[in-house]
Amino acid sequence: MSEPSIELKGSLFPLSVLYCQDFSVATLRQELSNKLAQAPGFFTQAPVVISVENCTQTPDFAGIKQLFIDLQLVLVGVCGADASLKKAAHAAGLAALQPPKAGKTAEPAKPAAPAAPTAPAAPTVINADNKTIDGNIRSGQQIYVKGADLIIRGTVGAGAEVIADGNIHIYGALRGKAIAGAGGDASKKIYCYNMQPELISIAGNYWLSDTLQGDYWGKPVCIGLQDGQLMLADLF
Repeated sequence: MSEPSIELKGSLFPLSVLYCQDFSVATLRQELSNKLAQAPGFFTQAPVVISVENCTQTPDFAGIKQLFIDLQLVLVGVCGADASLKKAAHAAGLAALQPPKAGKTAEPAKPAAPAAPTAPAAPTVINADNKTIDGNIRSGQQIYVKGADLIIRGTVGAGAEVIADGNIHIYGALRGKAIAGAGGDASKKIYCYNMQPELISIAGNYWLSDTLQGDYWGKPVCIGLQDGQLMLADLF
């Protein structure tokens, strides 16, 4: 008997979940446009799931789906939907996903969610020639340096995120997320003394932790783009 030419396997992928109070297309367009403007290029073609747990009326899923296309985002589906919302989402060609299983552990995390990638992004945007930070970047913190390099004399902890339009230099361990060339400049690089990240990205090209756990894991590394592909090299 011949081997099957296809195989379906279960897997886990990190997806951004959008929580909102107003599901109207006009409001979503304004709020998302403001958010995307904080880090142009980083969210391009990013997969997103919308939480509809607190939705009291059926949203215009077709209109929202078109909005995401206009904004160069990929709307994968919805989570937390009841039977009627699932039906409406399916009619628009969207998946209906289960919310995270650990309800009790996820509950306390909800107040922290705005403190991570959403709300604090605005106050941590830095306009400078180059920005140097002496100290560690802790979980939940997000730093974005607009139009310049970011230099960190410390560790970027798990759950932290550092973003720069220029290069990123980390004189310590990288355990969180590092996004260089956020404005789309493919010549930018990430330099770190100990590479153990959750995610690295340059000009919208990214790798997750699972892809990086090889020969360079835990070592001093330079990360750059070559012919549209991320490349790792020894820092020293």
